[in-house]
Amino acid sequence: MNESVERQLYEIIAKQSGIDVATITPQSTLKDLGVDSLTAIETIFEIEEHFGVTLPDRDPNFDTDSVQGLLTALQQALDGAAAAPGAA
Repeated sequence: MNESVERQLYEIIAKQSGIDVATITPQSTLKDLGVDSLTAIETIFEIEEHFGVTLPDRDPNFDTDSVQGLLTALQQALDGAAAAPGAA
């Protein structure tokens, strides 16, 4: 995982939930961070918009409960976008 991508993801989570970015770790769950379900959805939308990707919200294996799950899904989406035909 690119440190810059990880840092940007943490910053989005912190901004959306109003918490200190220093409290976020890959092991954190959104519930542990005090993120309610509506804020979690808004955070996912913000991540998608910021990185220009679509996260697999209909995939039953998509872990939206943990920061690591979001990191994994984001990295897969970024890898898929980079491998797509016509990608820069």
